[in-house]
Amino acid sequence: MGNTSPRLKARLKRKKRIRKNIFGNQDRPRLSVFRSSKHIYAQVIDDTCGSTLVSASTLDKELKETEGKKAEIAKAVGNLIGKRALDKGIEKVVLDRNGFLYHGRIKALSDGAREAGLNF
Repeated sequence: MGNTSPRLKARLKRKKRIRKNIFGNQDRPRLSVFRSSKHIYAQVIDDTCGSTLVSASTLDKELKETEGKKAEIAKAVGNLIGKRALDKGIEKVVLDRNGFLYHGRIKALSDGAREAGLNF
């Protein structure tokens, strides 16, 4: 890890602990969420073959000009990933919050995905 902050070390420790129990398969892929200070990214991953099935982020063309609070934008990303997953025939997923607390933008993204029709 080298020269990392205590906050990042704690997140990576939580991430490792969470990922021990979460595994996405074909029937129920993993919805992985990453949050930076400016953007939020989500992807649906099948861990059996190690491939990303669907992805969405604040950098997508549809959401590039979206304005508002970060939590509102995260909810829009959740809505978008939910719609894209349903188009691919994915209805059930398991949430991988990537060591982030289930609060704020992570919660908003998952709420948006649920509204779009994904089951957790």
